[in-house]
Amino acid sequence: MGSFSTTKSKVFGAAFATAALALPSLQFANAAAPPERGVVSFKYLHYQDSQEIAATGSTSVINTISGASSVAASGTSGSGFQDRIGVNAYSVSALVPVAGKWSIGTSYTSDSVSGASPAYHSSGLTTMKDFRQAVDVQLTRYFSKGSVNIGTSYSKESDYISRGFSLQGSLSTEDKNTTLTLGGSFNNDSINPVNNPAIDETKKVTTGLIGVTRVLTPQDIVQLNFGYSKGSGYYSDPYKLNDNRPRERNALTALARWNHHFDDNGTDGTVHLSYRYYSDTFGIRANTLDAEYVQPLYKGWTVTPLLRLYTQSEADIYVSVGRAEKADPTQPTPPPANAVYYSEDQRLSAYGAITLGLKVSKQINKDWLVDVKYEQYEQRAEWSLYGSGDKGLTPFKASSIQVGLSRQF
Repeated sequence: MGSFSTTKSKVFGAAFATAALALPSLQFANAAAPPERGVVSFKYLHYQDSQEIAATGSTSVINTISGASSVAASGTSGSGFQDRIGVNAYSVSALVPVAGKWSIGTSYTSDSVSGASPAYHSSGLTTMKDFRQAVDVQLTRYFSKGSVNIGTSYSKESDYISRGFSLQGSLSTEDKNTTLTLGGSFNNDSINPVNNPAIDETKKVTTGLIGVTRVLTPQDIVQLNFGYSKGSGYYSDPYKLNDNRPRERNALTALARWNHHFDDNGTDGTVHLSYRYYSDTFGIRANTLDAEYVQPLYKGWTVTPLLRLYTQSEADIYVSVGRAEKADPTQPTPPPANAVYYSEDQRLSAYGAITLGLKVSKQINKDWLVDVKYEQYEQRAEWSLYGSGDKGLTPFKASSIQVGLSRQF
């Protein structure tokens, strides 16, 4: 493989690590009272993705992207998977009760990203390396029938700065069996790609959420959330070839969850099921089904297998792999002649994905808890429920392992 030029970019791997380590802004059931004890936790996550190498005879340098040359993926017929993006992420978080009616939560995350990212479709690899730091602070006030939470977040990397603010409130009925949640957030991002200093852009996203949580029985709890986000600004990826996206993107989400606890069959286990629907003005429609089972074992051990099924439709602006590129991945597919918006980012294509995982935790004593979680992800165009997908894309895989340690005080 020839030498790569160095570029930097926000990639799937960074997003994956952030999602795995971040504290959720909306818990399944909002606490009606502040935590009795504080907790400090540390998490480490390693993520690595790979993609099947296209069947070409040699490595070739392709067109430059704003002055940065890139190299097409190469190999021979029958080649296996090639590592692409690797992420190492560290997170420290704390939650502290204050004065019996308040709590303060905070987290700090740092992740380093390196590897090679495709400039178009699943070809045209360019190396990239970046380092991100993020901090999150939340303050919660508890009342007899609910709570109010305000939060702020900040993250910075070489070409991207994000600032966020959130407000969320919950109100419960007298019997505490039903909780209504309302929330909103605002993010203001600055984008300054390193490969094109002339680009000085922003992106602003406002999000609203309404949710209801209901305790049905001593063993069953359900939740239904609806969210809507309105975004404007720079959505294009400056590190992709042939990428010009609309400057507005609005999205609708619906999330349903059900937890059931088995206390009548001797297992003392709990099943968590959820379904999420997503649609946006780019034309993407997505469905996600999550299932996990939490099984306590002997002497503080717990095992949690999990399964996640995902499928999405193709974005309206997505340009499929053309005939010439199928024959030779070093020949990028040009966008349609009259197209105003277009993208050859494989994340906007139609595909399906399966995630299998297992989490093992050990309650060492009343204060200390340690856990290890492993997940394996695979994505293929033909697994999409919205048509056959782009057959010119090669299969994509990713794996992650996360280690956590927490202490209550």
